[in-house]
Amino acid sequence: MARYTESVCRLCRREGGKLFLKGTRCYSKKCSFERRPTPPGQHGVRRRKMGEFGIQLREKQKVRRVYGVLERQFRNYFREAETHEGVTGEALLRSLETRLDNVVFRLGFASSRAQARQLVNHGHFAVNGVPTDVASYALKPGDRVEVRESHRTREAFKVIRETLRSHTAPDWLALDAAKLSGSIASLPRRDQMPLDLSEQLVVEYYSR
Repeated sequence: MARYTESVCRLCRREGGKLFLKGTRCYSKKCSFERRPTPPGQHGVRRRKMGEFGIQLREKQKVRRVYGVLERQFRNYFREAETHEGVTGEALLRSLETRLDNVVFRLGFASSRAQARQLVNHGHFAVNGVPTDVASYALKPGDRVEVRESHRTREAFKVIRETLRSHTAPDWLALDAAKLSGSIASLPRRDQMPLDLSEQLVVEYYSR
C-alpha cells in the first residue's frame, strides 16, 4: 500500500501549525516546527493571503495528514460520510477516529498514529480475539482491541505498560492497562474528537 515517506515535519510547516505527527518529540524542544515554523522551501516565504478555496484545501490537507490517510482513501471516507444520517463532517471525523490505528493511538499503545499503524501492520493486535493487521479496520461499539498475548512480553510493550500509567483514554474508549486491551464504549461525539479541525471546510471543499 502506498504511504508518505518524506519528512513529516515538512507537513507541519506547510500547514502552519503542529500536527503532532512524531508523538512525544512534538512536545519537546527538538520539535522542528518550534525551531523553524516557516513553510518548506529554499526561502520559506509566506505566500500571499489565501482565498476561500485555498482555505478549504489547506484544512482538507490538514485533516488528511493528521490521520495519515492518502487522498483517494480520504475521498472515499467523505463519500461514505455523505450517506450517513446527521452532519456529514462529524460522520467523516467519526470514521477516521474509529480506524484501528487511531484507536490504538488513542488507547496509548503508541506515541503517534504512524507508530500505531506500524504496530498494527506487524500483527501485534487482535480485534475481538482475531489477529488483525489492517490499520484502516473500522471498529464499532463493543469491539475489543488488545495486544496479542504472545506479543505482550516484547520490549516495546514493556515500555508501553509504563507509559499507560499516566495515560488517560478518551471517554468513548474503555482502557484496561493491566491487560493491554481496550474497547469501544460508544461512537465518539463531536466534543470528544479533535476540536482544532474544521470539518465544515472539508465538506465545503468537496461540495464546490
